[in-house]
Amino acid sequence: MRSDSRLRLEVGIVLGLSLGASAVYSIVSIVARVTDTRPLAEQSAALNQSRSSREWLDLTYQFLDVFFGLFVVALALYLLWQPGRSPFRRIGLDFTRPGRDVASGLALVAVIGIPGIALYAIGRLAGWTVAVVASPLDAHWWTVPILVLAALKASLTEEVIVVGYLFTRLRELGVGPWTTIVSSALLRGTYHLYQGFGPFAGNVAMGIVFGWCYQRWGRTMPLVIAHWMLDMISFIGYPLAVGWWPELFAPPE
Repeated sequence: MRSDSRLRLEVGIVLGLSLGASAVYSIVSIVARVTDTRPLAEQSAALNQSRSSREWLDLTYQFLDVFFGLFVVALALYLLWQPGRSPFRRIGLDFTRPGRDVASGLALVAVIGIPGIALYAIGRLAGWTVAVVASPLDAHWWTVPILVLAALKASLTEEVIVVGYLFTRLRELGVGPWTTIVSSALLRGTYHLYQGFGPFAGNVAMGIVFGWCYQRWGRTMPLVIAHWMLDMISFIGYPLAVGWWPELFAPPE
């Protein structure tokens, strides 16, 4: 089999095992939502919810979900590995520039976070977005650590696969930079489509910004840091947001 054909097949397999499958399920989900008798504004999507009424079993399920969810990230890195060339160095997922990476990540949090919250609020008020229940309101002693790990899993999965891995493979296949950026951004938006059309648009915009930054910096570490922080703020801060703005963040009754 020709090298290009093998790469295309490899990309299809990796996406089919991860975020490509999530995108397909998300499309089916949004079709189900818009054809439901209830409008989008009266529907909700739950993240990081309890998996069992027994606390120790819930913790076990939550931890295993994080642990095994990272194996597809390991697969993508393994496929990028070449003798004498670290996959971490290839996509800039290392600690060689900690200060610069943290500063760049914080800048991205400001650029993406504030407009993202505004877009979510507009989408909720306009009826384009479902109520996203980001975390359980009844916390255990381990809830915050698990949410931090869940945010890390999400950031590594998305930035390693949809940016680091996909950009590398598409470049090797001769795809142009802006075609790659837009394709990656559309994939990012599509697997968030189950949350409604506002999050789709917001994540496409985030994907374009992150893709442009990766093309410029050649590093996924700032993207992982920014994504991790944004998700931690969303997951851990959700109970506060419900208390402050229930009309926007509380799930419909």
